[in-house]
Amino acid sequence: MIAYHFPPLAGSSGIQRTLRFAQQLPAHGWQPLVLSTHPRAYPSTSSDLLGEIPPELVVGRAFALDTARDLSLLGRYPGWLARPDRWLSWRLDGLRLGLQMIRRYRPALIWSTFPIASAHLIAADLQRCSGLPWVADFRDPMAHDEYPRDPKIWASYRRVEQIVFDRARHCTFTTPGALAYYRQRYPLRAADISLLENGYDEASFLAAECKLGPRPPGGPLILLHSGIVYPWERDPRPLFAALASLAATGQLSPAQLRLRFRGSAHDDELARMAEAAGAADFIELCPPLPYEEALAEMMSADALLLLQAANCNTQVPAKLYEYLRAGRPILALTDAAGDTAATLRAAGLGDILPLDSAPAIAAAVPAWLARLRVGTASLPAAEVVAAASRARRSAALAGLLEGLV
Repeated sequence: MIAYHFPPLAGSSGIQRTLRFAQQLPAHGWQPLVLSTHPRAYPSTSSDLLGEIPPELVVGRAFALDTARDLSLLGRYPGWLARPDRWLSWRLDGLRLGLQMIRRYRPALIWSTFPIASAHLIAADLQRCSGLPWVADFRDPMAHDEYPRDPKIWASYRRVEQIVFDRARHCTFTTPGALAYYRQRYPLRAADISLLENGYDEASFLAAECKLGPRPPGGPLILLHSGIVYPWERDPRPLFAALASLAATGQLSPAQLRLRFRGSAHDDELARMAEAAGAADFIELCPPLPYEEALAEMMSADALLLLQAANCNTQVPAKLYEYLRAGRPILALTDAAGDTAATLRAAGLGDILPLDSAPAIAAAVPAWLARLRVGTASLPAAEVVAAASRARRSAALAGLLEGLV
């Protein structure tokens, strides 16, 4: 299993997919081996999830540098060393270490995962040298309309895609929209592309429940956004403008509602946006929490906020599945035509508003808050939540692997 995202990387939900597969595949007859980067290459690290790596799991750590951080001189660095991504340097040692692991452990196949595209390049190198079948997990689309915005990076992503579809036995994506997009782009490989959605880890939620404390009485409702906010792609400014508008007309005050951003990674930018909109008094900017504490906060919040732009209609934020398991009402600011909205509707959740329309948000929020206060806001359907567990996803991946060996 070739994955850049793996503990002790901090600040990204992307590590959950590989970590939970590595934990749960042995129950289905598969013993994983993980090839990742040395922690020195990560922007930040945390010991939070290191204890969840199974003690019997073999983890190889390839030498890697962050080109932008480690090879920069006066803020400039060779662009070719940062394409398709800033960690391209692990490709060489990844091949060496991967071949060493193949010779020693004799795996049945290779699995690699995006969103760090160089993981697929290492997998392609190993597949070429070993002849093993290769499953490429894309998660989201790689090179698509207007993304990446840098034309050189877009071209490098497109080259990686072509290598994958030339050499991989099978490819997986996390959403129906991405699945359809790539079946149309590579029609001759359509039968070799399948859906493998993200999910939530039930054991982590059970542990998080033990950390739940009583809510203090009174106080404003807490609308929580947990995790990274990309201010220019999941732009919260229309929401801030809507809150300011409601405050100006006397329909809402910070004493009634607090919008909490937990671990946004862009606190300064969010603070500037909220101040410019006149909504700063509604906003709380809070540091990241350890994973189980973050889940506990989701379960104790009055409601959860999801942001997803229309240009991401073929993607579903991984945190959505954790939101579903948290069992709280969800206010989703996203395009009604996208996969995120479809996933919410399938779970019985219909509080979906356009991310880019302050008037639409301002018109709908008072009634939604009224339902939230009296306990009639929609909650996720239990049967849909149960079907979205990481354990179910691991069973599906095991079934896919069985068919390839």
